[in-house]
Amino acid sequence: MLNFIVRRIIFAIITLLAVSAVVFAIFSLLPFDPAALTCGQRCTDQIIEGNRIKLGFDKPIYIQYWLFLTGIFLGRSYGEGAAAFTCPAPSFGYSFNENECVTNLLTEALPVTVNLALGALIIWLVAGVSLGVIAARFRGRWADTTSSVFVLLGTSLPTFVTGLALLIWVTIKWKLVPLSVIGYTPFLENPVKFLQFFILPWITLAIAYAALYTRFTRAAVLEILGEDYIRTARAKGVKERAVLLKHTMRAVFAPIITLAGLDFAGLIGGAIITETIFNLPGLGRLTLRSVTEFDLSIVLATTILAASVVIIMNLIVDMLYAVLDPRVRV
Repeated sequence: MLNFIVRRIIFAIITLLAVSAVVFAIFSLLPFDPAALTCGQRCTDQIIEGNRIKLGFDKPIYIQYWLFLTGIFLGRSYGEGAAAFTCPAPSFGYSFNENECVTNLLTEALPVTVNLALGALIIWLVAGVSLGVIAARFRGRWADTTSSVFVLLGTSLPTFVTGLALLIWVTIKWKLVPLSVIGYTPFLENPVKFLQFFILPWITLAIAYAALYTRFTRAAVLEILGEDYIRTARAKGVKERAVLLKHTMRAVFAPIITLAGLDFAGLIGGAIITETIFNLPGLGRLTLRSVTEFDLSIVLATTILAASVVIIMNLIVDMLYAVLDPRVRV
């Protein structure tokens, strides 16, 4: 098991380096002058050249990439003399549009997106897996039909429709959640305000994902219930509850963990539509704003961060797979 984990960690590190190098190269080859994007309409050639030197854009691309990597671990200094400033490690660059180190912006936005993704993940896993198991257990009956209707609605409605409907009805018409709850509040500071802030975004994302997990779980459970070892367990007199929970669900959880890990990683990259609808100051909205403002430093950082989360989640999923199925370790 230890050798398996070490191999996966080494592979993840190599993949992270490769992804960061490719993303950095792509942004360096864009038909924009990054130095020209660091000042407003009154930019002069002298200011552009000064910013180019200050940010290191005058150096070859491989040196820029090396400075970017070392900045993540050691921090990075910009400028010289009295105008010099430092972005401490981990440094992902400096944003002239925001006049702030990119890491500070990520630090403010990341907790919002993580809480959004984590809460939605818990809801859609509990709802989707439970409905899928119930639908498979009572195949062809009213519970199965009801779950099929939920799957149809959940997969058909875009998140912006679901989010706007919840916002209009729950917040404005029924006033169940106060509209005045604006701004991120950590759970430990005010649990009630935290839940009011996230409950509708959680439900918006969970509806779409729970529908997919309901359909997947139902199909997986029905397939496994037809396997020979399930029939053998029943023939030996094993209770149906034990057949379902001990034998069937353990086999179902392996692919569900894979899907959940990848979906969670995708949301960490930023649920742009949901964050925009509910005015959440997360990574998705930060990325969208930086794209519209051509703030390449933030776009580069969020892209690499999203790719890193996907790779890390794949590593975690591989480890969980090895726990659930020892054959994976070979």
